[in-house]
Amino acid sequence: MMNSTARRHHVVIVGGGFGGVSAAKALRHAPVDITIIDRTNHHLIQPLLHQVATGILSEGDIARPIRDVLRDQPNARVVLGEVFGIDLDTRHVMTDTIGERRRIPYDSLIVAAGASQSYFGHPEFAREAPGMKTIDDALELRGRIFGAFEMAERELDPAARRRWLTFVVIGAGPTGVELAGQLAELSRRSLRGNFRHIDPAEARVVLLDAGPTILASFPETLRDRASRDLRDMGVEIHVGTMVTNVDKKGIATNSLEPRWRRFEAATKIWAAGVEASPLGRVLATASRAELDRAGRVKVEPDCSLPRHPEVFVIGDLMSLDQLPGVSQVAIQSGRHVARTIVRRAAGDPTTEPFRYHDPGTMATISRLRAIAMVGTMRVSGVVAWLLWLCVRLMMLTGFKARLSVVSNWTVAFLGRGRAQRVITTQQIFARHALEGHRRPNAIAAASATNARG
Repeated sequence: MMNSTARRHHVVIVGGGFGGVSAAKALRHAPVDITIIDRTNHHLIQPLLHQVATGILSEGDIARPIRDVLRDQPNARVVLGEVFGIDLDTRHVMTDTIGERRRIPYDSLIVAAGASQSYFGHPEFAREAPGMKTIDDALELRGRIFGAFEMAERELDPAARRRWLTFVVIGAGPTGVELAGQLAELSRRSLRGNFRHIDPAEARVVLLDAGPTILASFPETLRDRASRDLRDMGVEIHVGTMVTNVDKKGIATNSLEPRWRRFEAATKIWAAGVEASPLGRVLATASRAELDRAGRVKVEPDCSLPRHPEVFVIGDLMSLDQLPGVSQVAIQSGRHVARTIVRRAAGDPTTEPFRYHDPGTMATISRLRAIAMVGTMRVSGVVAWLLWLCVRLMMLTGFKARLSVVSNWTVAFLGRGRAQRVITTQQIFARHALEGHRRPNAIAAASATNARG
């Protein structure tokens, strides 16, 4: 599988998330050269984005430059750019960096492009109900959340004030539950005494889900505990409720209850699903591989692309054995394909199937409230919350980041403050400007793909 020339084997990794960085680190001592490509310059700890949005952590706490993560790895280089095409015949990836396009050759390719927010066929909902996948998302939501309290403070009309103080979270998976819990704690505890004309504790936090229950991946006992904790904090939970429209002033649902068919809310947050990166469709078109319903690429047991053993798909873009789209799947699959490449470099063509080892699942609700399942163990409350803190802390890269996070957690959880409450209009406008720039590139990439098809 490896080239027999003197040139070192070149591994290209698309994506600087958990899977891509784990694969690069695992190849640190291998006789290969690595190029890791990402459209951002940072490695993001995505499970902590909700704490950026609610003012507990700064973006620098949970995102570290990829170059800094790999600074002690001489065989790795980083390229800032967005991959819009892959030529499997000539073994090149095509990148775009603010209009400058390049072709980068590879001997082995690891595609770890991840996933984005899914609006289930209604991308127009995104403008009024941002998701929670990037730092830009979290900063925009921080502006909307804290800005809503500021607008309510100056509002004289009671109906308009209620709208500013209503927050709707769409999607009751771990992200949605964590956001709803933090919004409730923010309004009831952290902002107490900060305003003169409103009581932040009067804020209404609504959690919606189209499914029959919250936290569907957890056992019933833990789901019930989470529901009880959320309701004790004042969160309204409405399951079996599908959002049918989103506009500037609120949302519409299909609820049979007339009073729940319309929620007047200034702040809407979408946490209701994910869809695979468009690179999954690019790969499928080029290789005739199959996609699952979420757009993920169906791979061989060793994570390789069918008919292309030199190409691997890992993490959220991989469809294999119904594995969930969680960080541990990405980390473990990244390490697995790195071991495969190392074996091939040593002349061993043996293939080994990827085996996922589930370390457990957990979700935090608010200060001192969380749920967790590890193997057969089920825990909730303070113990689960401390376990969640420890696991998230270990996900961070670098001593400085961990020290900063512990400091901000101390302020937020032992006191009542939120250390990161600065908001700017530039965060929102810059995000929309970037989206406008990316859209023509996405259209061009789609056209190129269709032309090849």
